[in-house]
Amino acid sequence: MKYQLVLQWPASSIQDYDTLIAIEEVLNEQLDHGSEVDGHDVGSGEINIFIHTNDPTKTFKAVEALIGLRGFWADSRVAYRELAGSNYVVIWPKDLNEFNIM
Repeated sequence: MKYQLVLQWPASSIQDYDTLIAIEEVLNEQLDHGSEVDGHDVGSGEINIFIHTNDPTKTFKAVEALIGLRGFWADSRVAYRELAGSNYVVIWPKDLNEFNIM
């Protein structure tokens, strides 16, 4: 796969970690074969889920459909990069100009 899609949101409690696990399980079970959850990390007050994909925009739409009803997107950030690259392209929110992984 060519890209890494990153779902990122603030975290400060065990409940946030539980949310991470629940979302990751849904994505592992229901994302199509063109995408693969590659794990997660937690630290510096944020959570990241990493997804390998050939089409980050299509994969984000699938993720959004799978977890969109959970009120998740208000504080979330989503971006992607080429696997061999380091520059992220922001997908969500549309007005976000910078994306970093701490």
